[in-house]
Amino acid sequence: MPSAAIQRIPLSVALPASLRGGVVAIGNFDGVHRGHQAVLQCALAEAERRGAPALVLTFEPHPRLVFRPEVPLFRITTAPVRARLLEALGFAAVVEQPFDRAFSRLDAEEFVARILARDLGVSHVVTGFDFHFGKDRQGNPAFLMEAGERHGFGVSLVEAFCDEGAEVISSSRIRRLLGEGDVAGAAGLLGYRYTVEAAIAHGKKLGRELGFPTANMALPEGTDLRHGIYAVRLRRADGSLHDGVASFGRRPTVDDDGAALLETYLFDFSGDLYGETACVSFFGFLRGEEKFDGLDPLVAQMKRDETEARALLAGVTPLSPLDREIAFAG
Repeated sequence: MPSAAIQRIPLSVALPASLRGGVVAIGNFDGVHRGHQAVLQCALAEAERRGAPALVLTFEPHPRLVFRPEVPLFRITTAPVRARLLEALGFAAVVEQPFDRAFSRLDAEEFVARILARDLGVSHVVTGFDFHFGKDRQGNPAFLMEAGERHGFGVSLVEAFCDEGAEVISSSRIRRLLGEGDVAGAAGLLGYRYTVEAAIAHGKKLGRELGFPTANMALPEGTDLRHGIYAVRLRRADGSLHDGVASFGRRPTVDDDGAALLETYLFDFSGDLYGETACVSFFGFLRGEEKFDGLDPLVAQMKRDETEARALLAGVTPLSPLDREIAFAG
């Protein structure tokens, strides 16, 4: 996943004139999953029809973190990863509206008049069929359509998107699958391999001593991915791709009280990655986290994990054009 060229614009600054009059998809889009993509593709098609820029309006931080800060939120995609996915889909910009208690008290009419009409100058809005907005969620799709007529913009509503089993695709379903370690099932709902991004930091160098040097990444607080071993692909900042095997967890054999860490061993690679920000895409779950009786059985198992991960990754193919862009294109 190359460094995002898409513009990330906080709505605390003026929108560039070149982006005004655009078609805007509105939502949190955590995960940018196949259900979200139905809304986003509708916006892209409308923008192409009108010859207008395609934008996404979203909210940072996630509203749930404002209303329930004491409850950790497992974000499927951080803001930078979400921006890269939106760029890959074809959007020109993502407008990140700062979300706080004061903004949450904005009533529905103010949201339309100030945010959509004045700040963005939208020509058309696309949302899911159940979109609610404004203080106490008073704005609904019918209100948005009526307000659009008054303010001079059109509105498209997109029905819920179901998977092949006729079940609605949702971020909560995907979080549950990731919590179970089912990254393959999550990929089926996302339409691409689950991907994280973080800086590579120095660790205790134990992996190097064992013959398995790792790129260590601390994932955001609240990441509820099942602890265990995964077949992965790492993308460096220069766009190069490297297959590997990763452990996410607390390293019970050597550091039982440590914080959860993603440690990725890259196959056939030697080089210095420290300080780089990299992306890791998850292709398959190999096994759960285990505590071994010493380092020798741990190393023996790591060699088996490498063999299994190599075999799994040798047979992977893209799930979609988006997956090809995120986890396959160099």
